Amino acid sequence: MGKSPHEGGARRQETAENAASGPDALEQTISIDGARVLRHDAHELAPAPIPQAWILAGNPLAREKHLAASTDRLACASMWDCTAGRFNWFYDADEIIHVLEGSVIIKDAAGVARPLQAGDTFLFPAGSRYQWNVPSYIRKIGFLHAPLSREMRVIRGALELLKAPFRRNPTGWSETGG
Repeated sequence: MGKSPHEGGARRQETAENAASGPDALEQTISIDGARVLRHDAHELAPAPIPQAWILAGNPLAREKHLAASTDRLACASMWDCTAGRFNWFYDADEIIHVLEGSVIIKDAAGVARPLQAGDTFLFPAGSRYQWNVPSYIRKIGFLHAPLSREMRVIRGALELLKAPFRRNPTGWSETGG
């Protein structure tokens, strides 16, 4: 991935300047009411700084919480939120988001803009870039899937065929499914 808020990269590098993105910094960068809302974090989100080079306007503060991952580590789910700002986001994994609270206007590489608000679901395909314009706040659930190359899909399929004769049926299941 282009270092999404959900996986690796820039957000994991804790530095002195990242420490400024904690609760004390919130009061300095957004309204007091907004800071109170973010301080009351029932979801236990941790700072997940957006790479500075991606930020186009404002001082967006992002946070996240890893919720679950598949056993093969090719898929995961995270909760993420962000304060007002405009920034680019580069996707190197497929990500389906469901907006829980707030809103965003996303713009694709062709300049086509689309508003998303609470209740909306959207797919960001791997390899795409979108500009995010968060007017005040957004909280979302993201479901990420790292697509395999064609070669890796072929290898995975071959391994599945090789493993098939050694699989046991779950107790109570017959070959006919009953």
